[in-house]
Amino acid sequence: MDPRQVIIEPVVSEKSYALMAEGKYTFRVNDRAHKTQIRSAVAEIFDVEVVAVRTSRVRSKPKRRGVHAGKTRGWKKAIVELAPGNQIELFEGAAE
Repeated sequence: MDPRQVIIEPVVSEKSYALMAEGKYTFRVNDRAHKTQIRSAVAEIFDVEVVAVRTSRVRSKPKRRGVHAGKTRGWKKAIVELAPGNQIELFEGAAE
C-alpha cells in the first residue's frame, strides 16, 4: 500500500495538540492498515524516526436529522510516538 494511502489526514483536536508536547502525533489512517505500515508511512512521508504506534477504532455515533436516523462513519486512528529530537513541522506551527 502506498504511504499516501495509509495516512489519510492528521487529527485536529485539543487532545491531539496536548499529545504533541510529548512527541506524539495523531493521524486518521486507512481501516486496513496495520502498525508496521503506519510506522513506515510516517517515517517515509515526514522523514522522522518512529518509536511506537498505537491504533484504535473510533466507533460510529448515532445521529438524527428530523425523523431520519443514521450513524456517522467509523474510522481508525493512530497515535505515533517519535524519537526524541524529531518533530513534524506540519503540526508545530499550528500548535503554537
